[in-house]
Amino acid sequence: MLSYLIRRILYVLPVAFGVSVICFMLVQIAPGDPLTAIMPVDATAEEQAAMRAAYGLDKPLPVQYAIWIGNIVQGDMGKSIATGRPVAGEVLVAVNNSLLLAFSASVIAFPIGLFLGFLAGYFRDTLCDKAVTAIAIAGVSVPNYWLGIVLVIIFSVTLGWLPSMGAGPGGSQDWHWDWLHMRHLILPAVTLAVVPIGIVARTVRALVGDIFSMDFVQALYAKGMTRFDVLRHVMRNAAATALSVMGLQLGYLLGGSILIETVFNWPGSGFLLSNAIFQRDLPLLQGTILVLALFFVFANLIVDVLQAAIDPRIKRT
Repeated sequence: MLSYLIRRILYVLPVAFGVSVICFMLVQIAPGDPLTAIMPVDATAEEQAAMRAAYGLDKPLPVQYAIWIGNIVQGDMGKSIATGRPVAGEVLVAVNNSLLLAFSASVIAFPIGLFLGFLAGYFRDTLCDKAVTAIAIAGVSVPNYWLGIVLVIIFSVTLGWLPSMGAGPGGSQDWHWDWLHMRHLILPAVTLAVVPIGIVARTVRALVGDIFSMDFVQALYAKGMTRFDVLRHVMRNAAATALSVMGLQLGYLLGGSILIETVFNWPGSGFLLSNAIFQRDLPLLQGTILVLALFFVFANLIVDVLQAAIDPRIKRT
């Protein structure tokens, strides 16, 4: 197990390096000058040159990347062009808020998705299977930002049960696990959980159905095992693949929530990334994308290790 873990970590290092290069280059090749947002229209050529030199934009791209990645390794992501504040501080706060939202959505999505998937796979080709499949397809197909707006209209505007936006009365900096703050989390978490519920349910349904059609299941019944014992073996065989799907969905929950955070004005990484794009804030944009991408990479590393712990056959691949 230790050798497998070391090998997976060694695989991650070049991937992380490639991610950093792609994050840097994608932002650099985007059209427009990031300094136009903060420089006055009548700025002289000398003032523009001084501003570019202050942010290191006057150097060749390889030199800019070397300086940027060197500062990243030391924990310095630079300063935001729009606000002048350290990027690391803003990204850290936003990622913490997104983790809170992603964790809440995963607590809703994964148990429901697993239950529906196992239920449909166990009762395959029945009315229960068709109902779960319809729910899963609807969850994947409905635009989550539209669903968020509908939930706001119903539960905030019409019924007045839940707040429509924000991260609590005192903001995200003053978060507490009490009803006063958690009620701000319900609508965005439910909205964000809908798509993973559909994906996990459909994947697990197909997986469990295929496992039940295998010969070893009939052998287990022939040995006199009860349906519950057979189901336990099926669940163990499906666990590794289901865990992989949930790991990918966890990355989606953290990095794919730009529209949800915008609809609910949730101060997370997606909302920060959206503002950085519109403001053409290069350092903030690079830092946010890099942190989200690296989170996705390391989340997959953790999933790989957990899969190997569940299924020993994976360690031999």
